[in-house]
Amino acid sequence: MTQASDAPAGATRFWNDPANRALAFQAAVLAVVFAVGWYLFHNVQANLARQNIATGFGFLGREAGFEIGESPIPYSAADTYLKALWVGVLNTLRVSFIGIVLTVILGAFVGIARLSTNWLVSKLAGAYIEVLQDVPVLLQLFFWYALFNEILPSPRQALSPLPGVYLCNRGLLLPVPEGHPAYGWAAGAFVAACVLIWAVRRWAHRRQEATGKLFPTFRVGLALLVGLPVLAWWLGGAPTALSVPHLKGFNFRGGLGLSPEFAALLLGLVLYTSAFVAEIVRAGIQSVSHGQTEAAMSLGLTPGQTLNLVILPQALRVIVPPLTSQMLNLTKNSSLAVAIGFPDFVSVANTTINQTGQAIEGVLLIMVVYLMFSLSTSAFMNWYNKRIALVER
Repeated sequence: MTQASDAPAGATRFWNDPANRALAFQAAVLAVVFAVGWYLFHNVQANLARQNIATGFGFLGREAGFEIGESPIPYSAADTYLKALWVGVLNTLRVSFIGIVLTVILGAFVGIARLSTNWLVSKLAGAYIEVLQDVPVLLQLFFWYALFNEILPSPRQALSPLPGVYLCNRGLLLPVPEGHPAYGWAAGAFVAACVLIWAVRRWAHRRQEATGKLFPTFRVGLALLVGLPVLAWWLGGAPTALSVPHLKGFNFRGGLGLSPEFAALLLGLVLYTSAFVAEIVRAGIQSVSHGQTEAAMSLGLTPGQTLNLVILPQALRVIVPPLTSQMLNLTKNSSLAVAIGFPDFVSVANTTINQTGQAIEGVLLIMVVYLMFSLSTSAFMNWYNKRIALVER
């Protein structure tokens, strides 16, 4: 009798423990999710087999058979679908990275201007924010694309605001340095300068905590960031030759060309997202009590030191989390490029789906790629958020 009554008592003790109940419920939910997923997968496989529709990712090794208007790497129609999709990934990364950098710079500038004591500057920044936030981003992309294609002149009547710079319905043409090993050395020196700046900042921070003395980190960092690449360029021969765009036939040759599709997409995404970033920056700065600024001034800190040592460290705690969301939004909104003909990953994947008929695999690739973009951006911003977090003592 005793043994028979121990089992219910033990089971009762197990269910009375909240941790055990939580594990049991989670295991049950996980089992249901796996069961539903297996049923859906098996059902899809059976339907595809019954209709003789090919499955799997074997199509990635076949010849693509279509051209891509813009490619940062060599590509032709004879290449595989895998390389075509990789070109789409690189195009999405290019517009997203440049867009995020420009958005942060422009958004910070407009957000600070919104707090200006100058009435005109503050109202202009406010109008910028209100107008661009309230117009859907897709309409903005259509507007800028139409501006490049309908209003700007043809290459023969191209506008030239600066020598060697041309603006027409074929895009923006810029002069660029001709290929030379010295530029490779300069790029390496720039990376080395970034590493040195990071090391100097860490050393200066430890020195300040130990002695209370400030080190001119900004001036030293700026000197390293400019001086090392210039020195490497000079030691490499100081090349100055430029590839300048020139009209040949009905189009320009040479230089660097930004297509109307790329320019319209970048401009639309940056202007739209920067309006939200400006409000985030304004809210972050206003979250810092004005008494903090007054206390810093009473200690004799300069306005630059007050901004760098008092206001920004506290404002960034408010700015970084929503700023991360806006970076993710910009990356995901870049998929609207298909509406104006820019060959981003979604556009290339859609062409692949239309040619191969393997929609499930194509959509799955799109989901995985954008998931990787989002997770990598979030991971970096979360790491940065932890780095700048204020530690109470």
